[in-house]
Amino acid sequence: MKKVAALTMAAVCLTAGVGIGYAAKIKGPGMSIITGKPAKEAGIAALKEAERLANGGSWELIQIARVYYLSGDKPTGQALLDKVLNGKSEASDWFRIARVYAEAGENAKAEELFLRALASDPKDDSGQAEVGAWYIRTGQREKGEELLAKAFARSSDEIWHYVRAGEAFMGVSPK
Repeated sequence: MKKVAALTMAAVCLTAGVGIGYAAKIKGPGMSIITGKPAKEAGIAALKEAERLANGGSWELIQIARVYYLSGDKPTGQALLDKVLNGKSEASDWFRIARVYAEAGENAKAEELFLRALASDPKDDSGQAEVGAWYIRTGQREKGEELLAKAFARSSDEIWHYVRAGEAFMGVSPK
């Protein structure tokens, strides 16, 4: 009986030790990387740690790239976006990257990725509504209404299609 209890206790300790060791490996440094640093230096430190923790996740890398790109470090942001685009990217990634370009006012880049995403799934009415609204916000009402019409034809009871249209006509960017 003592032998079974000792073996059980050893197994529990081993499992706990492995779990603690694994958690220590992935745990971030927290506030220590930003405390007392100038804003830009703290921001870069936070983004570098976020990139480490992203572990190659496309959505995470796109968000990190967005911060670099929109804060003025376009080369670093673009490098991360290219990493996603050159990897195993999909329509949801293309939409997210297009949104970064749209937010930066780089409409040609945004349009290229929006259209790529729509071409990959011609029945994506939510995508059609989003891109249609974007076209309207960028002064291309005819193209926008054409895509909104497709979205409404597929799902005329989808609340978010109406919200996208409202945002576009009211000049409000989606969030």
